Amino acid sequence: MRDPVTSPAAPSPGLPVPPLLRMTEETPTRLWSDSVTAKELSAAIGWGAVGATCNPVIALAALREDLPQWQRRIREYADAHPTASESQIGWAMVEELSIEAAGLLTDAFAEHAGRNGRLSVQTDPRHYRDADALVAQAVRFDALAPNIIVKIPATEVGIRAMEEATYRGVSINATVSFTVPQAVAVAEAIERGLDRREADGLDVSRMGPVCTIMVGRLDDWLKVVAERDDAPVDAESLEWAGVAVFKRAYRIFRERGFRTRLLSAAFRNHLHWSELVGGDVVISPPFEWQLRLNSSGIEPLPLIDEPVGDAVLDGLHRELPEFRRAYEPDGMSITEFEDFGATRRTLRQFLVACAELESVVRDVLLPDPAR
Repeated sequence: MRDPVTSPAAPSPGLPVPPLLRMTEETPTRLWSDSVTAKELSAAIGWGAVGATCNPVIALAALREDLPQWQRRIREYADAHPTASESQIGWAMVEELSIEAAGLLTDAFAEHAGRNGRLSVQTDPRHYRDADALVAQAVRFDALAPNIIVKIPATEVGIRAMEEATYRGVSINATVSFTVPQAVAVAEAIERGLDRREADGLDVSRMGPVCTIMVGRLDDWLKVVAERDDAPVDAESLEWAGVAVFKRAYRIFRERGFRTRLLSAAFRNHLHWSELVGGDVVISPPFEWQLRLNSSGIEPLPLIDEPVGDAVLDGLHRELPEFRRAYEPDGMSITEFEDFGATRRTLRQFLVACAELESVVRDVLLPDPAR
């Protein structure tokens, strides 16, 4: 087994080019940034980034990064829209920061003919039970800028929304996605939407769908399960679970010719980058992980087709039924996606971020008189 700290290769000090930039120059693997702050995204573009992803947690962090500016903008928007709710104002700010970030990616969008150069905007997680609301918001976000890609959760409801939004010309980035069965269901739904567009004579040539696998969040959940169930699984093996799922999904995507690319997100160790280099995939690390990877000295070797060790897979399969659900293409039905532990945990976190976004607005409109 390759060690999760030192592999895939011993550090090579003195690399003339940062590892992430070498990856983008020497392999088909593309870098997107898991940040929408202008400073961080601009730095990532210098390392070859050709896209960016956002979610409620990232959007909230971006607002707080330059809070005085956004407090002024919240007040201006509220004054111009006196009946707008805290939620409506907060999401208007998300739209504005997304438009700003999308502007930084327009050159890449033109260069890659729509396949890259996109800024992800996530639909309101409070719509997770309403496919029609997800589609309507996806269409709205798609109209914010030519290079928007819209995040919809990979739940049963979300899968339905993805097909319809794709048919309406929206490029999809599936989120709240952790498993092979989710990734396959996403790709199949997007294929149906693309096929429907083509059957109606509508263009699909500049659409660029991706399916995120939140590899680190899967690892997080399996560690919780292992602790909860006192499962005798090797701790190091748990660092490979998300990688194993991503690699298996990638093999299936190539075998079936899906037009959706996979995207690795939610980093917890460098394997979530280094083991996936070489594939026609997207790597989307948070900015702090971009700094860490660029200073690591790890060479961006093409390891996507290198299988995870049998001992690791056997141990995970034997000790963790939740891993089997995540790894096997038929491990879960679509109706079970919402009940998967990582899905529930992530949706709950995104919902908390929505509440915190409203709190930021509230502090501007109704500041605490005791402070």
